[in-house]
Amino acid sequence: MRLDKYLKVSRLIKRRTVANEACDAGRVTVNDKVVKASYDVKIGDIIEIGFGTRSVRVEVTAIMETSKKEEAKEMFKYI
Repeated sequence: MRLDKYLKVSRLIKRRTVANEACDAGRVTVNDKVVKASYDVKIGDIIEIGFGTRSVRVEVTAIMETSKKEEAKEMFKYI
């Protein structure tokens, strides 16, 4: 699954266009490497997203094409 779609489906970022812009701006890293929105997310990847002065670091635990709000929390765990 593409990184921008994963960020939206897992509800880490609210909209896919915002996720795409964050990737283009270099604010998203996967396994300590800056990646594009088209990066293919795999289970076990460590994603770090920079939001201004703070950052969120999560590990991918599941990949689903769609998810409900309750299921979205199971797609990652905070580190």
